[in-house]
Amino acid sequence: MRSTLAALLFAASFGAQAMCVGTPNFQSCTDSSGNSYTVNRFGNTTMMQGSNPNGSQWNQTSQTYGNTTFHNGTAANGNNWNGTTTSIGNTQIHQGTDSRGRPYQRTCGPFGCH
Repeated sequence: MRSTLAALLFAASFGAQAMCVGTPNFQSCTDSSGNSYTVNRFGNTTMMQGSNPNGSQWNQTSQTYGNTTFHNGTAANGNNWNGTTTSIGNTQIHQGTDSRGRPYQRTCGPFGCH
């Protein structure tokens, strides 16, 4: 679901607050939207698995190569999604396909996102 994608990829932009415990490589978190999830980091890969307040499960895997991070996962609605985040200076370009099959693109910089 697009909101799940937004919560995961753009948490800092939207002000979502998360409380996490654990080590830098393995964390268990809850956020202000009611999601609970685990985060596993190893090398250039980050894997997340979680559930939303309704109990629906979701997951995300991200791999970074150079200035580009490739994301894919399964949203709480059971559909797959994918996207990329490319950093150029202090600007991030987010683009991909959401869990409803719709393309998205969002550019974020020091003055916000559009």
